[in-house]
Amino acid sequence: MPKQAKIYIAVVLAMIFWSVSFIWTRVAIESFPPVMLITLRLFIASVLLYLFSKLSGKFQRIRKEDRKWFVLLAFFEPFMYYIGETYGLTRVESTLASVIVSTIPLFAPVLAFVLLKEKISFANILGILVSLAGVFLVIYQPATGFSADPLGVALLFFAVASAICYTTTLRKISTHYSTINVIFYQSFIGLGFFIPTFLLTDVGAVSSLQVSAKSVGALLMLSVFASVIAFVLFADVVRAIGVTKTNVFVNLIPVFTAIFAWLFLGETITVTKMVGIMIVVAGLFVSQLGKVKLRLRRIRGTEY
Repeated sequence: MPKQAKIYIAVVLAMIFWSVSFIWTRVAIESFPPVMLITLRLFIASVLLYLFSKLSGKFQRIRKEDRKWFVLLAFFEPFMYYIGETYGLTRVESTLASVIVSTIPLFAPVLAFVLLKEKISFANILGILVSLAGVFLVIYQPATGFSADPLGVALLFFAVASAICYTTTLRKISTHYSTINVIFYQSFIGLGFFIPTFLLTDVGAVSSLQVSAKSVGALLMLSVFASVIAFVLFADVVRAIGVTKTNVFVNLIPVFTAIFAWLFLGETITVTKMVGIMIVVAGLFVSQLGKVKLRLRRIRGTEY
């Protein structure tokens, strides 16, 4: 099989795993309270990532000057992000959750503009406006009005804000560390935030848990495929074809999630909702188009 074909198969698989993670989370929280679910997921993922980095000879220790940045990184994601996403998924459909989460790349430049004074392009502003119009259509149904739980939507946008803070903090992490090590440490340190939270919120529910095989399977799928394999595949693809080209595939997540939610959870896909999803994806592509044009200008500028 040609190398290019393997790259595109890898990135599509990563998108599928992240798309279906919204389904797995909805299934897993039928048995596990949110914080308990996240804690178990991170524990399994941390063990797998540690073993992978050790066996592959890629394990790196955190340098003293970088410790504070890794702690802050883990605070924003997984801690704050997973709190928002998982609790949000207890109140809204998987499709809507994936649509809102997919707007992360759109809003990240806004925080970079505010904190780092980086320029924000017209394409990015247009992409935000277009995608927000799409989110509105997914939430709003002509016959019934707003169909989504407002708190659930707010929690998901809280997850988006946390991920944007995570992205900004990630820039403080030295390129000395491989992607696998960054993911391992943020998951491992994240346990330091989640274990005390679990003891405060969910430990009392342990004795009354009614765990189904389906929920355990969903937990394992989340840990292995969404938290480990998808990140490994994504990191390899970024190295092969670059961030801009890879991010185009991220735009497919809401579409895949809508299909999987319809197949496995019986969520309805109305015409209005589908149009909204397509508008969100269009907004994401518009913002990416601006980055591609900027990159082309830089390339042309070096040719003369």
